[in-house]
Amino acid sequence: MTNTTATSASATNAAIAGHADAPVATPAATPTPAPTRRKRTAEQRHENAVGWAMLLPASILLLLFIGIPVLLAFGLAFTNARTISPNPTRFIGIENFTRLFSDPTFWFALRNVVVFAVVVVPVQAGLGLLLAVLINKQVRSSVFFRTVYFLPVVTSMVVVSLLWMFIYQNDGMLNQVMAKLTFGHWQAVDWLNDPRTAMGAIIVMSIWQAVGQHMLIWLSGLQTIPGELYEAAELDGCSAWEQFKNVTWPCLRSTRNMILITITIAAMSLFTQINVMTQGGPRDATTTVVFEAVRSGFQQQEMGYASAITLVFFCIIMVITGIQRHLTREK
Repeated sequence: MTNTTATSASATNAAIAGHADAPVATPAATPTPAPTRRKRTAEQRHENAVGWAMLLPASILLLLFIGIPVLLAFGLAFTNARTISPNPTRFIGIENFTRLFSDPTFWFALRNVVVFAVVVVPVQAGLGLLLAVLINKQVRSSVFFRTVYFLPVVTSMVVVSLLWMFIYQNDGMLNQVMAKLTFGHWQAVDWLNDPRTAMGAIIVMSIWQAVGQHMLIWLSGLQTIPGELYEAAELDGCSAWEQFKNVTWPCLRSTRNMILITITIAAMSLFTQINVMTQGGPRDATTTVVFEAVRSGFQQQEMGYASAITLVFFCIIMVITGIQRHLTREK
């Protein structure tokens, strides 16, 4: 019995020794079961369906209120379409554009818009940045000043325009304050009915109304700058101006580009203030391109001509925005 057991053990050891040098077989990768793959595919399809369902309402609204009107404006610009007319609409080619470029009112409107944008864009952006820097400090009154500066933004532009109309009247608050400051030597000015002062009055009111909005955008950009950068600048002995120039301003690059483009588009699209306060007068001193398009389309009922104005204005905005994007791109 003992010999048999020893013989079996020797045989087993020999077998193990003989296979010691043999390569060990690697177990094959276990394939993913087909039901699991189908489950993952179903989950991805469900996620895609949910995403498209959430995107659908916004897409429909963009199509109805932007896509279709743009296509209609492009088509009507080459016709003699009128709002109310017994005559059928017919294709007239580029007659609307020929009339537009020979219309002095259009060039007055374009000049006014350019002047408005040239003044408003740097002044409004600069004041917004200044206010943002001042209230960026964590002091007890910062929330109060943010609310005060932002109040005109949440107020309707129509209400703001009506309020400033009373301020700009002959017997309005502005003339009364100026008379008090000059001890009665100030001659009352009808700010909105004088061609020399009407556009300036619109510019001042527009800057006051929208500066709070851009202040908050600047403020959001300021609060994303790491505090370690300012600490390092202080250790290097940088003054407050050097910290702004070398830390704050470079870190606000993306915010600066966004504000530049949004203010420019808003300035070029000036309409509400003109419609409420001056109706384009006096003597077209405050007429803008958008106001001229609305007046042509709804008051004069020339929808084809108004569409031509909007199409040209759209091209001008695209060119200006493209130039700004090119100048502010990452180099």
